[in-house]
Parts: sequence; structure tokens; C-alpha cells
Amino acid sequence: MSHIVIVGGGAAGMLAALLAAKNGNKVSLYEQNEKLGKKVYITGKGRCNVTNACDAETFFENVMTNPKFLYSSFYSFDNQAVMRLLEEAGCALKTERGERVFPATDHSSDVIRTLEQELKKNHVEIYLNKKIEAVLTKEVRGKKEIEEQKEGKEQKEVNKQKELTQQISGIKLSNGEIVEADTVILATGGVSYPLTGADGSGLKIAQTLGHTVTNLKPALVPFTLKDGFYKELQGLALKNVGATLVYQNRVIYTGFGEMLFTHFGISGPLILSASSYYAKKKKNHQDEMQLVLDLKPALTEEQLDKRVLRDFEEHKNKQFKNAIAGLFPIKLIPIMLQKSGIDPEKPVFDISKEERKHFVKMIKHWEMTVTGTRGFNEAIITQGGISVKEINPSTMESKIIKNLFFAGEMIDVDALTGGFNLQIAWSTGYLAGESVNKV
Repeated sequence: MSHIVIVGGGAAGMLAALLAAKNGNKVSLYEQNEKLGKKVYITGKGRCNVTNACDAETFFENVMTNPKFLYSSFYSFDNQAVMRLLEEAGCALKTERGERVFPATDHSSDVIRTLEQELKKNHVEIYLNKKIEAVLTKEVRGKKEIEEQKEGKEQKEVNKQKELTQQISGIKLSNGEIVEADTVILATGGVSYPLTGADGSGLKIAQTLGHTVTNLKPALVPFTLKDGFYKELQGLALKNVGATLVYQNRVIYTGFGEMLFTHFGISGPLILSASSYYAKKKKNHQDEMQLVLDLKPALTEEQLDKRVLRDFEEHKNKQFKNAIAGLFPIKLIPIMLQKSGIDPEKPVFDISKEERKHFVKMIKHWEMTVTGTRGFNEAIITQGGISVKEINPSTMESKIIKNLFFAGEMIDVDALTGGFNLQIAWSTGYLAGESVNKV
């Protein structure tokens, strides 16, 4: 019986531990927090957006970084498999708008409790409040096949040469304790939401073992804005709006959905998705991008102009400021009046065609300057991580250290909002746990 050590008790770590245990291994799960699933607990605003019930093509369309790397893991354990596992274990689910899947109770704690029960049922030893200081390796002799082509001939010949290679031997805890292990699965997450324990320690351990960590950036994170108007709109939520992110005169993102004005800028699902594209393109701290809002995306500019014209005709004897109440939420009207360039006291019948056209264009093309994001403290995920070039996508095993596996957010893969990132965690965790007996 092999001893498998899982480092990290989040979504990926719990799945890896469960599968490794079901395959008959002795499994020990080490978590530095006081409970399992601390980040899972806060996802979906505490409701836990478990996965997305979309088809495979849509899933991969929503993966921002290295989607091809995830083919094996997703098809080994896809969104339907996640839902089956949880429901068969007693956690009822429901599917909402956008195919987002949640526990029927709207409590993320039910997802964590269900998985914890499954871990205990399968005799996984769970160690809480245990921080890992290092992953230990030893040198072993293995065989390396070297393909040689003989000079002047097409014939190829394979030489088998013995070489020293690194292999897992265990882990070292922060208190100095050594735990021997045949296999280690690292699933310690990224660096976003550090209050959940995501301190990047697992990434540093991977680096000491020879792995490359790509540039880390906050993603699915609110934007900060150059313009100060957002402070007046703090707390205002807008539904069914369009957003276009422009960088160096090129459109890099277009989306539709909900957003929220805050004391520092803007947030909400639409903006969080845009931030992942921002993170991909941003080269330095001085980079600014333009975000263009469309407050009436269901209407063309021509259709909106006709709508505004009807409103103006209906309220032609009113002042401009009193004639646009049907177009915007009350809190937004002062800003729209200001940006329109039209005197708020001006009678509607006095507004020129050019002024009206400008007003309509502003509604469809409200430009604001994005200066940055709120950083890792408020980022839902980390963009970047262990290079996928150094991980076998069919098993999640390291190509550098034998019997070392990776799973979850610490790998350089990420996706947009809607349950896709948790699905990555479930899928990679499952494949790592399933593969430990095949090494």
C-alpha cells in the first residue's frame, strides 16, 4: 500500500485525496488552516458556484490560459461527473442562469461537509493547522532512452542509459517533523485571497524543486478607475449592460452582464471577466486601458435614438433633467446629465438634433479609463503558476520530480467566472489522485 500525501485541503486537494484513497492507498491530507475548503467556503458569495453545466466546447472557450493542457483532466472528470459525485454523496444541486451550478441550499458549507464526509468514509487522515516547509526528494537510478540516428543511414537506434533522477521521499512540516511518503500531490493554490491561506508557499516549494513559476497576476478582480465620478455612484448595480475593453486601440474583450460601482471603481461579474483579459495584456504598472460601457446593449444606436426622441416628444415641455427618468436608475441621472453636455434646465423642445445624437452616443459609448486592479487581496483567482510545460497533462505528474503531482490553482491555468475555475480544480485534483497508482 502506497502512502500518498496531499498538501492543501481546498477543492483540488480534497478531490485528489478522495480518488487516491478510493484506489486503495494510505492517504494523508495536510491543511495549514483550521478547516478544509476555506476558499471554497467564500466562492459564489458564500453560495459556492460548484461548476458550470455547459458543454465541453463552452467550458474550454471560458478557459483563459492553456486550455489544451486541461483536455485530459476535464474529459477524465467533467462537470457532469462533479455533479454526480456530489449528488450521490447527498448534496443536492441546482442550476441557475448561465448554467451556473450551486448547492440547492445556497450554502457552500454543504459542499465542503459532503466532501469531508466522503474523505472520512474512505479513511483519509486529515491533519489541520499543519504547515508544510518542504517537499523532500531522494536520488534514484532510472533509465533514460536516448534516440540516436546513425550517420548516413535513416535507421535509428535507441540506447538505454542509466541516470540519476529525483524522486519523492516525503515532506517536512514547519515544526521540523518528517513524514515519509511515496507520492506527494501539491494543491496549495495561488496567492489570491491570502486570508484563506493562499500565501504562495506551495509555489515557492515547487521552485526549490526546480519548477518554473510564470508571472503571477491578480485575475477576476475589480477595476480601479481614473475618473472620480464612481464615488457618487457607489453601491449602484447595473444589469444587462455591455462592456468593451480597449488596449492600444484594439478591442481585447467584449461582454454582457452585471456590474457594480464601488468606492474605488467598478466590480461585478462583467468587470471581473474583463479583468482576466486586462491581466493578460497589461505589460507594466503604467498601462491604462479604456473601458467602454453600453447602457442599452439591446438597442442599436438608431433604435435608441428613436426611443429618446419619443421620450422627448412626450415630455417636450419639461426640462431636460426631468425628461430622462425612464432611461436610467435615479442615482445615475446626475452623471448622465453632466456627461451629456446639455443644460439640465434646458426645455426639451429646445434640444437640438445634434445634442440628442450626442446624448444617444454617450449612452452607447460611455468611456472610462482603467488604471489598474485591486490586487491579490480581492482577486478571486491567480493568473499564472507552475509552467504547464513541466507537468504531464495526462497524469498531472511533474516532469522534473518523479511521484510529485500538481493540482488546482497553483498550475498556470485559469478561467472566467461562472464555476469554471472550480471545475479546473475538481478535474485536475481528480486526475492527480487517479494517476498516483499508475506512476
